[in-house]
Amino acid sequence: MKLAVYGKGGIGKSTTSCNISVALSKRGKKVLQIGCDPKHDSTFTLTGFLIPTIIDTLQDKDYHYEDVWPEDVIYKGYENVDCVEAGGPPAGAGCGGYVVGETVKLLKELNAFDEYDIILFDVLGDVVCGGFAAPLNYADYCLIVTDNGFDSLFAANRISASVKEKARTHTLRLAGLIGNRTSERDLIDKYISTVPIPILEILPLIEDIRISRVKGKTLFEMSVQDKALLYVCEYYLNIADQLIAQPEGVIPKEAPDRELFSLLSDFYLNTDSMNDVKTDCKNDVNSMFI
Repeated sequence: MKLAVYGKGGIGKSTTSCNISVALSKRGKKVLQIGCDPKHDSTFTLTGFLIPTIIDTLQDKDYHYEDVWPEDVIYKGYENVDCVEAGGPPAGAGCGGYVVGETVKLLKELNAFDEYDIILFDVLGDVVCGGFAAPLNYADYCLIVTDNGFDSLFAANRISASVKEKARTHTLRLAGLIGNRTSERDLIDKYISTVPIPILEILPLIEDIRISRVKGKTLFEMSVQDKALLYVCEYYLNIADQLIAQPEGVIPKEAPDRELFSLLSDFYLNTDSMNDVKTDCKNDVNSMFI
């Protein structure tokens, strides 16, 4: 099974990906996580350091694929999750999609794709241009990480549009949304009432999820010392169980931008108690489409 995890930049997508990978491994699956961000820090929470990237390794070998061995690019992470970082082109040059393509090409040359039960692509932020939509070409399911905020749901809507487009030619489905570090879900519920998408899980608003990223440890590893975090691990295990069951998923229908702005902003304005703020915000939203 191949998974592609997307979401707005800074939403906690890599932290979520790493914990899902560990949860899948704990369920007996052999897992490979592929970071598809030029920052090459997707797997930091699993390994505790920034591993060398595939693009750097290929450059060192003058792109002689036959000179690259699995141990050159695949590193062992927590709970035996194998880790790869695609890397990226220099800033302002090249295409991230090309790098993802080279990564997949090399891993196929190494027969790596045949050795894993789960391959998880952790993809750069909310960029869904042709290049960074490339992992959707290989995925069976897309997962979208969001919170209860306007911007992250707007990004989710754009990602949904990419899934819909790719599903025309690929066996791709949207498995569902994962709400990360949120105590509320009213905007999420409002959004999925218009764009029906399953919710895989809503993770609680606890600081340890964010801190785990800084420490370079998954919640599972942190819970070894702090048993109070075990309940958080259950959220990720629940996501893993749903994925292992191979959910039906959906081909989403994204909302047009104007409709989405109106839907979410009207909901916010109708629940806000400050009339002046309501009027100003509504004027700002409307002016975007003049």
